[in-house]
Amino acid sequence: MRFSVPLHIIDLHEDGFHPLLDITVFGKLFKVVLDTGASKTAFDKNLLLEANEIALLNASDKLSTGLGTNTMESFTATIYDMRIGKLKIPEFDVAVLDLSTINIAYEQMGHPEVLGVIGGDILMQYKAVIDYGKQVVKFKT
Repeated sequence: MRFSVPLHIIDLHEDGFHPLLDITVFGKLFKVVLDTGASKTAFDKNLLLEANEIALLNASDKLSTGLGTNTMESFTATIYDMRIGKLKIPEFDVAVLDLSTINIAYEQMGHPEVLGVIGGDILMQYKAVIDYGKQVVKFKT
């Protein structure tokens, strides 16, 4: 079965564009960046704990590369009942990092706060097809 999810393309003011999509985690709606360059889905530690203060974070010994540093403290968490549009992801492990600098930059440009990024792990598992022209991403189960 294939599910289409609308993309919200935001302009980063002479620095390109980011496609955002809506997801539901812990029954709460968030925006995330669809990031084909991210190997793993990653959520912001502070926003995740605000959404569910009993979220279980596990310390990770993996280094977080690609965010301008490889010394950032990182965790993992298992997210139950994540939804991307009509796509239900019953159980998924995500990286958990401090992504506050991304949200500060977004705020300065007048863009909404994001929970994090949907990375290649979800995009590959659910055979994502991104259509910038129609501003949708399609997932297949």
